Amino acid sequence: MRRSLGDTLQALHPFRTGADPAEVSDSDLSGMAGPGALQVRPRSVELPGGVCASFTVAGYPREVSAGWLEPLLTYPGRLDVSLHVEPVPPLIAAQRLRKQLARLESSSRTNAQRGRLADFAAEAAADDAAELAASLARGHGRLFRVGLYLAVHAADDAELDGEVQRVRALAASLLLDAQPTTFRALQGWTTTLPLAHDSVKARQVFDTAALAAAFPFTSPDLQPRLGNTPVLYGLNAYSSGVVVWDRFAQDNYNSVTLARSGAGKSYFTKLETLRLLYQGVHVAVIDPEDEYRRLAGTVGGTHIPLGAPGVCFNPFDLPAGQGEDTLIRRALFLQTLIGVMLGEPLTPAARAVLDRAIIAAYQTCGITHDPRSWKRRAPVLADLVHELDRMGREGAAEAADLSARLAPYVTGSYRGLFAGPTTTRPGGHLVVFSLRDLPEETRTVGTLLALDAIWRQVTDPADRRRRLVVVDEAWTLMREAEGARFLYRLAKSARKHWAGLAVVTQDAADLLGSDLGQAVIANSATQILLRQAPQAIDRIGAAFDLTDGEKAFLLTADRGQGLLCGTTTGADRAAFSGIASPHEHRLTTTDPAELAALDEPATALAMEDDAR
Repeated sequence: MRRSLGDTLQALHPFRTGADPAEVSDSDLSGMAGPGALQVRPRSVELPGGVCASFTVAGYPREVSAGWLEPLLTYPGRLDVSLHVEPVPPLIAAQRLRKQLARLESSSRTNAQRGRLADFAAEAAADDAAELAASLARGHGRLFRVGLYLAVHAADDAELDGEVQRVRALAASLLLDAQPTTFRALQGWTTTLPLAHDSVKARQVFDTAALAAAFPFTSPDLQPRLGNTPVLYGLNAYSSGVVVWDRFAQDNYNSVTLARSGAGKSYFTKLETLRLLYQGVHVAVIDPEDEYRRLAGTVGGTHIPLGAPGVCFNPFDLPAGQGEDTLIRRALFLQTLIGVMLGEPLTPAARAVLDRAIIAAYQTCGITHDPRSWKRRAPVLADLVHELDRMGREGAAEAADLSARLAPYVTGSYRGLFAGPTTTRPGGHLVVFSLRDLPEETRTVGTLLALDAIWRQVTDPADRRRRLVVVDEAWTLMREAEGARFLYRLAKSARKHWAGLAVVTQDAADLLGSDLGQAVIANSATQILLRQAPQAIDRIGAAFDLTDGEKAFLLTADRGQGLLCGTTTGADRAAFSGIASPHEHRLTTTDPAELAALDEPATALAMEDDAR
């Protein structure tokens, strides 16, 4: 028979438009939905451009494992899989289970009394019913009425017959009894449409565990603990399942990402950073190559290009909410910072003189140990040198020596970073410290300032939240003593402050060949391995206990493909391929050709404005 598509859609109760249904004509609905007619047959529906046959799953295996629907989801032809779930109220579920259990036990006793052979299927069903009743009584699960429907599409009837045979054979291999919706082909087709309407209503009872295993995104390779901040890493490399991971639901929140140059480690890290921002996680980034600038600008983050002209970062700034010893801690840090500036540890006499000069510089600006004075303008490095000069004139030789050695940072070539008050304060949900513009001579000092600012945020008890500290190209930081100590301290104690450390590096020897690197790996519950160089694969395989197949995968992986090791023991692992939306790709790509293409419209617009 033939029906207009308008009649068909009008028969679907959940379908609604903005107008009154009585005022919407068939032609209006037909114009909105597509072509005007379809032909309904006993076992198939002829659609514009093809035919469709639908099936309902009437029988299921006794036990299922995680991802048991995956073979249907990965079927190479066009197969629509629809799962309709309706919860059963606990009171009704308990009553029905008791009745079912009574029937099954009564049947077993009757067979035994009359000398009949045991019905093993009924005994198994009785055991299952008893387990479900016990689980329901303890509150460990619930019951659901579930309908599983399949719709096979093909170009013509001949192709449809072959597709139907293959789908039914696949269902039979999964111990699923797929029955055609004979004389209900239209209802079967509409049930598989994304309309949330079950017109067939052929359902079976599932418990919570079986239904969870049927969820389409379940991956048989990885069963992570998920909390409130799950992040999509990508698609499973060997199935259609997705790899979702929540670092804040693991034993610790740290991660290590190892890959050769060009394998996509920074791309992947920026994707995770962006998706964690969606979850309300505060992120701070140490960016040696200024790769996070566009991301920070798009999401409204704070980008601090240390070393760039006009950018100042005053180390004398007092953090808010750090306790009564804030001034003392700041004075101690300044002593460490100046020791790094001078390139050698301070002698006890020089440290004592420097401590008096620092306190005097704060007092000159009206800042004392009284917390009410901490909101006043902080001194700068020039104020400290001024106090050292004054003490030198009073006879303190160490003060004069310190003043002379600090002159390049006040009036000389290195003054740019310390020339005045802080131009951009490190606040907001994303803070990026770019180190690309720092000269090699002041890179250690600038890095120490950035690390200190991040550590102050992490340990601030007045602003406790989920945080992630990303250290990209960590090998550049590990060459410096202060940077190495910061990584070690953060890897050990970040979890106590609800923070995680993400270490990203392209040189595996930096991590595997040092005590610091071993400590970072040992304290990282999330380990991500992207494509590796042949020269390093044996060492990485031994460190992460990789199989020969996993090593071969990492040697031949495409850009963006990698191996997620969920724990330090390697119990949970999944090979994945990272995916990004076009908008995410524009924010995270570092390909010079793509960046040039993205900058061309802005450059042309700027030239047009100049011409005007």
